[in-house]
Amino acid sequence: MQYICVFAGSKMGNDPTFKQVAHTLGAAIASKGWGLVYGGAQAGLMGAVANGALEQGGQVIGVIPRGLWPMEENHQRLHILYEVENIQERKAWMAQLSAGFIALPGGLGTFDELFEIITWAQLGLH
Repeated sequence: MQYICVFAGSKMGNDPTFKQVAHTLGAAIASKGWGLVYGGAQAGLMGAVANGALEQGGQVIGVIPRGLWPMEENHQRLHILYEVENIQERKAWMAQLSAGFIALPGGLGTFDELFEIITWAQLGLH
């Protein structure tokens, strides 16, 4: 199975449309027979994309750093949840597991994830 990684915020953002788009994206990924890799949180757009995939019977893998648990409660219905030591390890796992990447609205962490994977692709590392 191929997995698509979605980078997204742990908050819903300031436009209610963001939640619906995230949910629809998760459902679309699952309906194509692809798995979802994402940040592992239950909250925000991350949770919405995971819920969309899960509701369509999709395989969902979360990758969450142990130190973020107080801020980002981990999702309880995932097929696999990898607990990693830090953000750098999270990004490496997400890249290793995924064949493609999509970014939804988020904060600086989402930008960091997106720009790092673009850099890795440019350097031929992914």
